[in-house]
Amino acid sequence: MKEPTTELLAVRSLIGERVRSERSARGWTLNELAARSGISRRMLINVEQGATNPSIATLLRLSDALGLGLPALMEVGGVGPVRVHRSGDASPVWRSANGGSAIMVAGTEPPDVVELWDWMLGPGDTYESEAHSPGTRELLLVLEGTVRLHAGTHEETLRAGDSADFVSDRPHEYVNGSARRRARFALTVFQPGVGSETRR
Repeated sequence: MKEPTTELLAVRSLIGERVRSERSARGWTLNELAARSGISRRMLINVEQGATNPSIATLLRLSDALGLGLPALMEVGGVGPVRVHRSGDASPVWRSANGGSAIMVAGTEPPDVVELWDWMLGPGDTYESEAHSPGTRELLLVLEGTVRLHAGTHEETLRAGDSADFVSDRPHEYVNGSARRRARFALTVFQPGVGSETRR
């Protein structure tokens, strides 16, 4: 098994520290965060210690439970009126054996969280996503190749230049049906009202 890079270890450590800090700020135990997020206590310990590379689904569950939005868990830039993220600064949150990757390149803070993603699906890749919080919407623009989008029971085939917007508070997936070509798309996720119920 390949050893994690120094960059990946730093991202794990950053996420772990933010989860621990936000949990402590709320006075929650590990068991309480586990119950609120639906993530096992053992996994939470591993995340907080930076000992695991959490999946996007795990990160979303944690950010929703903490009322933060995903960008707040992963943001490495500073604060200010303009935040610039240079090419190559962000590490992939998801990777596939076929060369696929998902990089969150920018994001905003609560209450209305917007995430901007750069997705690459390798040949034959499928990425299945759990339902996001109620009211979440996604905008997708195919930059290269072909992407099959499944949103609930609806399916669309999108080619380079095609776009779609859809409600993503139901299970959905992105599929590259090509056995030879990669597919790339930009994805914007809008999650309204983050944190309105968790800060008690």
